[in-house]
Amino acid sequence: MLVAELIAPRQFRLMEQTLEKPAPGEVRVKVDAVGICGSDVHSYSEGAIGDTPCTYPMVLGHEPAGTVVETGDGVTGWRVGDRAALEPAIYCYHCEFCRSGRHNICANIRFLSNPGQPGFFREYVNLPAHNLLAIPKEMPLELATTIEPLAVAVHSLKFAAVQLGETVAVFGAGPIGLYTIACLRLAGASRIWAVEPVAHRREMAKQMGASEAVDPGQIDTVQLIHKDTGGRGVDCAIDCAAKEHTTNQAIQAVRNGGRVVITGIHSAAFVPFEVSPMRRKELAIFNVRRSNHESEAALELLTNQMDWFAPLVTHRRPLDQIAGAFRLVENYADGVGKLVIVSR
Repeated sequence: MLVAELIAPRQFRLMEQTLEKPAPGEVRVKVDAVGICGSDVHSYSEGAIGDTPCTYPMVLGHEPAGTVVETGDGVTGWRVGDRAALEPAIYCYHCEFCRSGRHNICANIRFLSNPGQPGFFREYVNLPAHNLLAIPKEMPLELATTIEPLAVAVHSLKFAAVQLGETVAVFGAGPIGLYTIACLRLAGASRIWAVEPVAHRREMAKQMGASEAVDPGQIDTVQLIHKDTGGRGVDCAIDCAAKEHTTNQAIQAVRNGGRVVITGIHSAAFVPFEVSPMRRKELAIFNVRRSNHESEAALELLTNQMDWFAPLVTHRRPLDQIAGAFRLVENYADGVGKLVIVSR
């Protein structure tokens, strides 16, 4: 099978590899489509995700969907030809966090696409059968790749805890930010500010439900939000960009007693926070690590709103063109929203 390995920053190598037969309880899946995530771009361009350096060669990709081609012994409920979204995390199910239902912070998690755990930029993969989520026949596999990031946005709203009529600022309108805006609109937020420097992303943010789409290079975003809210600030600010300045702008933009949710991943291992306004306002600060059993909710949302979400998948590229695909995403070129690597 063809595998795309990242061998150095901004360098991919295409390799032919073999894959063993699926073990008991496993399913072999043809990987038909994989979305490029912002964390993939961190690995590609920076050689690390936060304090976790890349270990080369490695296989990225953790937003997959595909087709069952073989089942291992003991597998029931799956047949050759079934289509599914694929969960990239493999949990231990016996640590204290798994036992308490917080599988996304499993102490022994294996996350496929991390160093030593090959991801999905390859033609085939063997997975535990419970890592497959059946998708409707009418759902394109390219769109099914968005279940994983949409589940992250759904998970983040548990911390945002937005009530009907509340106001929210979202910093960053990449794919995660766009899905977050959509979820906020459905949750009943009355006004949503999207803060995004890339013009075509600001347009997408408005299409997904943002009330205002602000270019932070042209206007003082925090000052604008305070003016628009009568000096109060928003009820909640969600940082999907995770730059040093966006996190602090989120702290500045939110009201006294408000909530700040950090969904994006900072490039640096250490980031300074403006602790004085955080303390004076007695803010609640939450961090998000992927999702936790929200994939089914994301699938239902996507199924019911396919026409709304489909335009976010703007580009498709075959696996053997992965290097050019990553360059396009890194440079925000050609109006890219979500780019999906597809099988030929």
